[in-house]
Amino acid sequence: MTQASYAHNPGGVPLIGETIGDNLERVARRFPDRDAVVSVHQGRRLTYAELARETDRLARGLVAAGVEHGERIGIWSPNSLEWVLIQYATAKVGAILVNVNPAYRLSELEYALRQSGISTLVTLDRYKNSEYLEMVREVRGSLPQLREVVIVGETAPRAGEIAWAEYAERGNRCSDDRFAERKACCQFDEAINIQYTSGTTGFPKGATLSHHNILNNAFFIGEGCRYTEADRVCVPVPFYHCFGMVLGNLACTTHGAAIVIPNWTFDAEMTLRAVEQERCTSLYGVPTMFIAELALPNFADFDLSSLRTGIMAGSPCPVEVMKRVQSEMHMPEVTICYGMTETSPVSTQTMTDDPLAKRTGTVGRVHPHVEVKVVDGDGAVVPRNTPGELCTRGYVVMLGYWENPEATATAIDAGRYMHTGDIATMDDDGYLNISGRIKDMVIRGGENVYPREVEEFLYTHPSIKDVQVIGVPDERYGEELCAWVIVNEGAELSEEAVREYCRGQIAHYKVPRYVMFVEGWPMTVSGKVQKFKMREESIAKLGLEGAARIVTA
Repeated sequence: MTQASYAHNPGGVPLIGETIGDNLERVARRFPDRDAVVSVHQGRRLTYAELARETDRLARGLVAAGVEHGERIGIWSPNSLEWVLIQYATAKVGAILVNVNPAYRLSELEYALRQSGISTLVTLDRYKNSEYLEMVREVRGSLPQLREVVIVGETAPRAGEIAWAEYAERGNRCSDDRFAERKACCQFDEAINIQYTSGTTGFPKGATLSHHNILNNAFFIGEGCRYTEADRVCVPVPFYHCFGMVLGNLACTTHGAAIVIPNWTFDAEMTLRAVEQERCTSLYGVPTMFIAELALPNFADFDLSSLRTGIMAGSPCPVEVMKRVQSEMHMPEVTICYGMTETSPVSTQTMTDDPLAKRTGTVGRVHPHVEVKVVDGDGAVVPRNTPGELCTRGYVVMLGYWENPEATATAIDAGRYMHTGDIATMDDDGYLNISGRIKDMVIRGGENVYPREVEEFLYTHPSIKDVQVIGVPDERYGEELCAWVIVNEGAELSEEAVREYCRGQIAHYKVPRYVMFVEGWPMTVSGKVQKFKMREESIAKLGLEGAARIVTA
C-alpha cells in the first residue's frame, strides 16, 4: 500500500499550559543570576532576575497608563533591549503587542496603526535615515485612537508623547494588588501578538497569535537546538519578525539561555564580533546573512570556536553555504527551520543529529504536537514523493487574521488546517522539501514580498498604465523584484524614475531592482497573466541564467 504524505509528531514532552509572563517568572526563579539579555550595541545586560523585575516595572507602567486587557500596543523599532522589555511586559498584562516593520514608510505605517487599532506606540526616535518619530507625527492626525507615543531616544516629547524612562516610572503608581489582578486575568490561549504579513490583495493581514502559539513553538524550537541555560544565542535577525521574537527571544527565555543582540540591524562584522566577545554557542540568520559573514575580508580573524548550533531560515539555503557554515563557522549542529508567521512560525525543523544530506537538502520533519499533509488541487492527500500543497494543523495555527474573517476562512479550512501555499514533497522518511510557491510570493533575502502589493502602489504613478511584478533569481538575495511596466500613451518614464518613486514610500526590499518597459505580457486564452513565462523572458533579457542555476541548484 502506498504511504500517504501525512505526518504527525505526538511529542514526548507535553505542551506548556501557561502564559508568557508566568513562564518568564518561573524561569527567572530558576536561573536568577544567569545572563538573560545582552544588548551589545547599547552596552547593557540584564540577568534573569533583572529582566523579570524590569518587565514587571514596565508592565505596571502600562496598567498605570490605562492600558486595558486586549488593547493593542505597537512597537516600531529595530532590535534593542527596549524591544525585549515591551514584548514581555505586554504579555504580563494581557495587552496585544503589534509588531511594526522598521522598514515601513508612511502609507504602510498608517495602515498598520489604523487596522490594528493601536492605542500606544513605542518607537525609536530615529535610526540612520529613518526618522521614525517624524513619520509618526506626520500620520498621527488621522489616527484618533492613537492616544500616546512612547519615545526611545533623545528627542524631547511633545503633547501626547512621553519618554521611555518616564513611561516605565509610571509603574510606581500601580499597586501590587492591581498588578496581580491584571496578571490573573491573562489566559494562555488568548491573543497576545499581531504580526503583519503581506497579502495578495495588496493589503497586509495581521496574523493574530496567542501565548500558547508562540510560547510552545519557541520552546520546541529550542529543544530542537538542544538549548540549556548554558547557551548564549546571537540574534541578528529582526525582532519584528517571528524569527527574532519567537525563535530568538522566546526560545532563549523558555530555556534560561541568553539573548545576545549584536546591533540595531544586521551588520556582518558586528555580529561575528558579538559572537566572539560573548562566547555565543548559537547564531541565527537567513542565508544571505551567513553569506555576508563568510565573505568578510577579516572573517578568519574572528574566534567562533564557541559556536555549536544555530538556525538558518527564511529562504532556501545553497548546499555549499550550509557546508561552509558547519565547518568554517564551527556550527556542526546548525538546523533549518520552515514555517510561516501564521503557524507561529515553525512547522518543520531539521535536528542536530540528522544526516548531512537531510540537513542540507530538506526542511526537516514535522515539529512536536503538529500535523502536516501534502494535498493536490482537490484537497486530497497525495502519495509520498509526490508534490502538492503543504498544509499544517495543530497548536501552531494562528487564531486568525485580525478583524479579517474572510481572509481567515480562505487560509484555514474547516479541518483547521493552515494552507501554506507552498509546494512540498514528503519523502519516505517524512522529510519535507519545498520546491516552489503556489502563490506569487517572492522571498528576497528572507523578506516575504507579494507582487500584488507592489503593483498596487505602482498603479498610483500617473505615468503607469499597467504593471506586473515578478520575482527573478539573484545570487545574493535568492530573488529580486522585476517590474514589467506599460506607460500611458505619450508619457515618458525611466527605470530610475520608477525606483525613485518607490523610495521612502514603500519598504526598501519592495523596490524593484529591475524595470522593463513593455507593450503587454503573455496571457492565457482565458485572460490570465502567465507570470512563469514573464520570469523566463526576464531571466533571458537580463542575463540571469547563471543566478537561476545557483538559486535552483
